Amino acid sequence: MVVEAAVSDFLRAVGEHAFLQYALAAGLLASVACGVVGSWVSARRITYIAGGIAHSVLGGLGAARYLQTVMEWEWLHPLYGAVVAALLAALVIGFVSLRWRESEDTAISAIWAIGMAVGVLFIARTPGYAEDLMSYLFGNILMVTPGSLWLIAALDLVVVALGIIFYQQLLAISFDEEFARMRGINVEAFYLLLLCMVALTVVLLVTVVGLVMVIALLTLPIAIAGRLSRSIAQTMVLAAIIIALLTTVGLGVSYSANLPAGATIILLTGALYLITLVGASFFRRVGRSRGGQASQQQPPR
Repeated sequence: MVVEAAVSDFLRAVGEHAFLQYALAAGLLASVACGVVGSWVSARRITYIAGGIAHSVLGGLGAARYLQTVMEWEWLHPLYGAVVAALLAALVIGFVSLRWRESEDTAISAIWAIGMAVGVLFIARTPGYAEDLMSYLFGNILMVTPGSLWLIAALDLVVVALGIIFYQQLLAISFDEEFARMRGINVEAFYLLLLCMVALTVVLLVTVVGLVMVIALLTLPIAIAGRLSRSIAQTMVLAAIIIALLTTVGLGVSYSANLPAGATIILLTGALYLITLVGASFFRRVGRSRGGQASQQQPPR
């Protein structure tokens, strides 16, 4: 009864309040790009690179907020700065990784730290309390505006379109670079394209869960979907569905219990991952025990 009442109240609130409609739309849009790009991140094993890009975003957010407030560039939305910072970080990390692979970890750590430091400095120099920047740092999907929603939709469209158009090339470079080169695929160019797609997806997720928790939503649902899928295409679709459900349920729980939406979504994601992990281990043991019993019951020949 309590759950039914909470669901009913949330659905009624969604119908009455525009900010909940914007939040729900943002979560659903972000889930599509996250399912697609997160699968490539997992296949290519570039989670640490995605983390470096995510934390560099604070520099772009802080710089854009400073220019908007102090320099009176009112047209400059903080998310524009986030897009620029994320793409720059992706290209720098990509070029370093391709040219000097042994320096990759150092470059990622430097981008990670410098981006955060630049963001903190700009926030400190901006008059007033930057509440909107705090929402990007820790996540507050309830603060999504119509303008932000249009930008999220545009980024989502770009990421998904690139993923569909260059699916075969991205598949090749994610699993076998040498085979991709033999097929005439420009591995370096498509690797940089993949990092740029990761950068745009990070900006999408920052609006949902905040840059501190981006990596969890970019990896855990994909790990869950990967256990239930037989191909990377199936993983993408299933991961997008899982993320859409998690963001919707997390938004409902956070609204009903008056909890931070981003943290609630991540906790639900972590709980679901642990459940699938334990469940998979349990069924694996049951299967082994049944197989052992069956082999013991077979009569000797």
